[in-house]
Amino acid sequence: MEVQIESARPEDWAAIFSLLEAAGLPTAGLTDHLLTTLVARTGDDLVGAAALEVYDDAALVRSVAVRGDWRGRGLGTALVRAALDLGRRRGVKHFYLLTETAPNFFARFGFRVISRSAVPVAVQASAEFQGVCPDTAITMALQGGD
Repeated sequence: MEVQIESARPEDWAAIFSLLEAAGLPTAGLTDHLLTTLVARTGDDLVGAAALEVYDDAALVRSVAVRGDWRGRGLGTALVRAALDLGRRRGVKHFYLLTETAPNFFARFGFRVISRSAVPVAVQASAEFQGVCPDTAITMALQGGD
């Protein structure tokens, strides 16, 4: 079955939250970013998600998750690429993220480990930086957006 990656709709929140909770990812603050949340669907079935929190020319990449039975098919890669493309169309030049489990996955896109203090103050004010993600999470950045 073909997968479509598209903008999330308000009626998707329950399915997105269920997907993120199953993946052990936080949901706090996500509903403030509907316009920059993407979902992957097969028909009416939501099988993946990725989101951006945009702060001027910087963005926090978050909530990248793929339903268990869809993992290993390149869907996570497609979602991250779509999120980065969306950010670039919105003028984002620097992408940041926090991860506890997937630094090698994000390194494939050019993300590099940095210190939390190197992240712009606006991004550090996000729910993820303000306590949703533990201090032990790895901070990564994609500078220049490509």
